[in-house]
Amino acid sequence: MIESAPESLEKHAPEPAAPAPAAGQPVVTPPAETEAALPAHLERLVDRARDYVDAASSANTRRAYASDWAHFSGWCRRQGLEILPPSPQLVGLYITACASGAAIPGGRPNAVATIERRLSAITWNYTQRGTPLDRRDRHIATVLAGIRNTHAAPPRQKEAVLPEDLIAMLETLDRGSLRGLRDRAMLLLGFAGGLRRSEIVGLDVGRDQTQDGRGWIEILDKGLLVTLRGKTGWREVEIGRGSADATCPVVAVQTWLKLARIGHGPLFRRVTGQGKDVGAERLNDREVARLVKRTALAAGVRGDLSEGERAMKFAGHSLRAGLASSAEVDERHVQKQLGHASAEMTRRYQRRRDRFRVNLTKAAGL
Repeated sequence: MIESAPESLEKHAPEPAAPAPAAGQPVVTPPAETEAALPAHLERLVDRARDYVDAASSANTRRAYASDWAHFSGWCRRQGLEILPPSPQLVGLYITACASGAAIPGGRPNAVATIERRLSAITWNYTQRGTPLDRRDRHIATVLAGIRNTHAAPPRQKEAVLPEDLIAMLETLDRGSLRGLRDRAMLLLGFAGGLRRSEIVGLDVGRDQTQDGRGWIEILDKGLLVTLRGKTGWREVEIGRGSADATCPVVAVQTWLKLARIGHGPLFRRVTGQGKDVGAERLNDREVARLVKRTALAAGVRGDLSEGERAMKFAGHSLRAGLASSAEVDERHVQKQLGHASAEMTRRYQRRRDRFRVNLTKAAGL
């Protein structure tokens, strides 16, 4: 366990040879002196290496890790401690502060998932600095196990957007504006494909068109084929045509592409100039969550709840959960569409499945 505070904290007196780096700034490149020693003809490879480092994780992960490192650095600064060299005792005290709500003045206890993410960010940042942190050390592992046992709780699931909800949400959009057409295509494509919000905005019109694209679309006679790059490799998502043009994701995408005059690059982009101009920049994935929340509230979905409660219920994942909950097909087809490795993960998304279809109590003779 962690030693008494005075003994433990004495080990973190500032060391002249290890100045603390700037808070919130992950190091992802070799030290400057190493780069300066490289021959001039290798400078291009250094730039390419930086690009590959960025590509190793998503933009969302990098933002979260930078924020978590800044949070940890700020806590150390307020305690008068140095963050280098890495100390398991110090990190153990930090995650204890996070769990108890003492990490920042007037703060609230962090959820277990947040603490685990912060620990991953700290470990990653130390590794990038060439000073690895052993998170298996007893001062971290034992404290984290205790936090899990004490504070772990079932995840709060977002509300599923069901087909009737989606149709009502579509009616709140302006069909006569480019923004309305874009949002319509995003909602229908995200629902029918069971796509994550990052996957929706990461799509390009065609293959190999942008550096930051996560996939592309192909419009075929019977539907739309989405090719996506995920954590475990590439996968294909087949989206068939709908029973009516008004709710067909393929028609919605085709209409958006035609009227927005997009033939190359990001599929979903910002609409500017009072809704008359389409920019070249890719939409941020947070726009998907805002769109789902805004249209769900405007359509009166879950009107039995207060507006504040409803605002907390809906997010980008509501589209994936909606498809999983409403598609009346064999479970394995839903699992494939969502890209899940196990049926158990797919069942977590099925909000209204028959939980007692198999009754082991009766099967046992009771």
